[in-house]
Amino acid sequence: MKAQVFRGVNQLSYEEVPIPELEADEVLVRVKVVGLCQSDIKKICYPLYEPPRIFGHEMAGVIAKMGDEVEGWELGQRVAVMHHIPCMRCAYCLNDNFSMCDTYKNVTTTAGFAPSGGGFAEYVKVPGHIVRNGGLIPIPDGVTFEQASFVEPTNCCLKAIKKAGVQAGDTVLVTGAGPIGLMFVMLLRYFGARAIATDLIPSRIEKAFEVGAEAALDARDPDLPQKVQKLTAGLGVDLSLLAVPSEKAFFQALDCTRKGGKILFFAEFPDEVEIPLNPNILYRREIDLMGSYSSSYRLQNLAAQIVFEKRIDVDKLVSDKYDLSQLSGAVARAIQPNPETYKILLESGGRD
Repeated sequence: MKAQVFRGVNQLSYEEVPIPELEADEVLVRVKVVGLCQSDIKKICYPLYEPPRIFGHEMAGVIAKMGDEVEGWELGQRVAVMHHIPCMRCAYCLNDNFSMCDTYKNVTTTAGFAPSGGGFAEYVKVPGHIVRNGGLIPIPDGVTFEQASFVEPTNCCLKAIKKAGVQAGDTVLVTGAGPIGLMFVMLLRYFGARAIATDLIPSRIEKAFEVGAEAALDARDPDLPQKVQKLTAGLGVDLSLLAVPSEKAFFQALDCTRKGGKILFFAEFPDEVEIPLNPNILYRREIDLMGSYSSSYRLQNLAAQIVFEKRIDVDKLVSDKYDLSQLSGAVARAIQPNPETYKILLESGGRD
């Protein structure tokens, strides 16, 4: 089969690799669509992992082969694939910190080499632990592979919203109106909250309005905090979601968040970034800082329901589709987006 193999920093090789062999409890999925995630881009562009590896994890496809012990599934069945599932028994899982679970982090889908997601290939192997514990999600009729590939990123955004305790009527600042920021806007509107989005690109500011933002502002506007205050009757927002890894965005969020409010770090910052902060600002204003990484097992069904029942319109987030063979070009486009670049999907027909 063909796969995009990570051979080193900024080195992707579209090459022939063996189709993964299955154990008795495993499933082979023919990948039809895989989303390009910012985490994939970081893994490709920075020395975070030893090569060779095959990345990609926002997957939807068709069951192509099953081990002898697999029950409840059929060849040809359309599925969304979750690339890791927690153990549900460790101290982290028992406290709903599923993304900290060693099983969650280390048992993942693979197309070969060290298991790393494997979606950037024609076929991906789903380990038995993931098959048995909800990592395959049937795609209903009327839902496209493209739409189904959004289940995993929707879960990640839902986790952040739930962790922050967003309530109907809350006002939330979303810094960054890229594909994730826009998904936040859609989900906030779905849950009855008011979204204020910021971005540097005028077309993304307009796009934020299109998908449901109550207001969308230029992040370079020196009067941004004052404008947010005006939009919130002088209080400030209840929550700020940092969907971009920007120190400036953090301090804008600090200026825009009300006393007793919350700031949630969703985007991953470079490791060398350190943000100087007077702790009395948090103490005197009672600002809560929190982080949200990856997905939540408890929200998996809700994420699928929201996508499959089209409670948010994920099609509006898709701007580009590339063939799997063009992954390098897709990464380059994501790194240097044009004004109309949002979510990028990779398509692979696979071979029967």
